[in-house]
Amino acid sequence: MPEYVYRAVTSKGQIVRNRVEEASKNTLVKKLKSNDMLPISIVQVGLMGKKIGNKKQNKRNMIDINEIMTQADSSSILQGKAQLKPSFKERVNLLIAKDEKITIQDVIIFTQNFYLLKKANFNNIHALSTIIESTDNLSLRGVLQDILAGVEGGEYMYVTMEYYSNIFPYIYINMIKVGELSGNLTQSLEQAVKYLETSSKTQKTLRGIIVPNLLQLLMILGLLIFGVAYIIPLIQDAFAQSGTTAQLPGITLWFVDFCNVLMANWYIPVVIIAGIVAIIVTYVNTPKGKYQFHYFKYTMPVFGKLIFAMDFSRLMKAMLLNLQNGMRIQDALEVGKSVIKNYVLLSIIETAINNILIGTSWIEPFEKSGLCSSMQTEMLKIGMQTDLPEMMEKLVEYMDIEINNQMQRVMKVLPQIVYSIVGIFLIFLVLVIIVPCVQLYMGDWIFDAVDLPM
Repeated sequence: MPEYVYRAVTSKGQIVRNRVEEASKNTLVKKLKSNDMLPISIVQVGLMGKKIGNKKQNKRNMIDINEIMTQADSSSILQGKAQLKPSFKERVNLLIAKDEKITIQDVIIFTQNFYLLKKANFNNIHALSTIIESTDNLSLRGVLQDILAGVEGGEYMYVTMEYYSNIFPYIYINMIKVGELSGNLTQSLEQAVKYLETSSKTQKTLRGIIVPNLLQLLMILGLLIFGVAYIIPLIQDAFAQSGTTAQLPGITLWFVDFCNVLMANWYIPVVIIAGIVAIIVTYVNTPKGKYQFHYFKYTMPVFGKLIFAMDFSRLMKAMLLNLQNGMRIQDALEVGKSVIKNYVLLSIIETAINNILIGTSWIEPFEKSGLCSSMQTEMLKIGMQTDLPEMMEKLVEYMDIEINNQMQRVMKVLPQIVYSIVGIFLIFLVLVIIVPCVQLYMGDWIFDAVDLPM
């Protein structure tokens, strides 16, 4: 079981601090509150020792929570707001627990193992218990034990996962939700693994393209700043001392003047930029603004079609799971929409559900939106006339191919865009800084200063 270090306030205003073992953080909070203790902080610091036969090997100085509640002397009580310094061992355990983060790779491995065990006909409790025993990450093990406690108490897995939205992505949680509600968790886990792997691979590819070029861009900006602040003044001093009539390039003089004005009135652009950002953020947080922003996501250059294709594919996969388990189309849409976060597609789904209620086509809103291709809507129409689940399987296969094609187009166009931006800044650097340096090095201005023919 996990170990926790907690601090709580008693009904008399005393601060109690101790280290205990408990099945989950939620259970510990409930026990503290039931004993008139208000939790201040609860930090997981480790796990109890393994079981040896029927006996449990307790760690040193470990006290059971029930003993703490019945024995007042077993906890350290502080008067007022006094602080009790933790021991060196506790500080080390706290440091380790905080540093041991749960990465997306940890979630992928957990999902893969859970999927394999479900394929082997393990029930959820047995599968989670098996995975917990083989999980080395203490933080993840504590989270999985919390999920297991919820499952043993009759809750769905996704209910507990929602409390850990910083660990499990929104789409991932709702994929698990669709699988549990449809009764086909195994296929949902398979989709979740593919989603996590694809997302991780895409992020790594994008970072590989953007990060090096971003570093180059920052380096160029740094050289521009250094050139304007140090190199250009030196060249200007050399020209002034020699008495030459030679002038720096016009673009260099303009950029220097621009930087001087900017530095003298730096607060004006800062206020303008902050105001624009505040207006945009405020507008996007309104229902209309969020809808417009989500619509822009689907129509933006380069990425728009790919983002919509991925969202639409997830919806079709979620609906397919529900239809294969005997759900009506209306219920399949209702459950399937949980894997979608974009307001535009959600509004299309709601319109489709309303159309079913009034007896019209649920495919019509997707067709009229202009976001779905004719191939997608025609396959759905044919499925309504023949076998919808079978046709949706083919549609999902088609969407996978389409997403792959869109991804390849993005990866082909994105480097060109990034290289173009870096190239423009590089040309500007050459014109503003390098050309004056070459002019100084060539020495033409010296001949002009002494009135000698070159």
